[in-house]
Amino acid sequence: MKNVLVIGMGKVGSLVGVLLSKRFAVMGMDKRHPNTELPFDVVLGDVNDIGFLEKTIPGFDAVVSAMPYNLNLPIAQTAHKFGIHYFDLTEDVPTTTAIREMAETATSVMAPQCGLAPGLIGIVGADLAKRFTRLRDIELRVGALPRYPNGLMGYSFTWSPAGVINEYINDAEVIHNGTKKMVPSLDGIEHIQIEGQEFEAFSTSGGLGTMCETYEGKVDTLNYKTIRYPGHAKLMKFLLYELILKDKRELVEQILTEAKPPVQDDVVYVYAVVEGWKGEELAREEFYEAYHPIEIDGKHWRAISWTTAASIAAVVEMVADGKLPQKGFIKQEDIPLDTYLETTNGQFFKVEE
Repeated sequence: MKNVLVIGMGKVGSLVGVLLSKRFAVMGMDKRHPNTELPFDVVLGDVNDIGFLEKTIPGFDAVVSAMPYNLNLPIAQTAHKFGIHYFDLTEDVPTTTAIREMAETATSVMAPQCGLAPGLIGIVGADLAKRFTRLRDIELRVGALPRYPNGLMGYSFTWSPAGVINEYINDAEVIHNGTKKMVPSLDGIEHIQIEGQEFEAFSTSGGLGTMCETYEGKVDTLNYKTIRYPGHAKLMKFLLYELILKDKRELVEQILTEAKPPVQDDVVYVYAVVEGWKGEELAREEFYEAYHPIEIDGKHWRAISWTTAASIAAVVEMVADGKLPQKGFIKQEDIPLDTYLETTNGQFFKVEE
């Protein structure tokens, strides 16, 4: 793998390009020129123009989509058609299902869900699960939040508003009492304490990726919840269901984006708990990290931007190095955490003690 096309030059996509350009020959693609200078060329094009995609994508060994979930399929279909490795950040279940079907006949890698959740959190959860002889519970939590919240919602849209609304509206897959089932997002509210700060966590769609399929019959409980400041879920339920804005996604995205623009000082919480038996002894293993903004090449990057970008870039590296299968669908929980953390971009997640 030498040449990589990164589609979508927003905050995350442009950083994916920056990180990958340290090793690969990178080309960016977007409908418009990026706002900042980048260390690689950017070609202008529209992902809805299939003819353009079919002329452009075959010139690369891999394509990384940093587009909103609803724009990924044409890119994946083109990559599949021409045998090009494909990676994306989607949390959308129907999109992933369609890509899995393509992967059955793929001659290249089809790796969606390479962000934080799904993505890193599944890699972490599976690593903890390997330490047990028999499992009971796997509980995974991630939150991307303003470090200094204001207002009742206590939130800012530091990543795709379309993705946030999508995971709030669609049902979430879980394993409960040993049975795989769907539960409503924004439900199952729990209160948690992290370093003396109170938060809430609630079910959202897509965060587990394919883990319910992988662990069905092996656990009593498996769930993923999004971490927010207290009161967030109640306000979102009011907005989406009492005001019935769930049927007007573009409108609610516009309202929330204008009301809660991104902040520069954010924090990403990643927390996983696994319980089960080690031999005859009941045990519990935990993973917790708080990731903050960092500088890369002298530029400030929000926590949500660099954690998402570094996560997908690490998976690209692993495929390039032959550390992962070279064709077909890649489940995030099949990616070894130790190997992931040893990649150039995975090392960003090694927090010094």
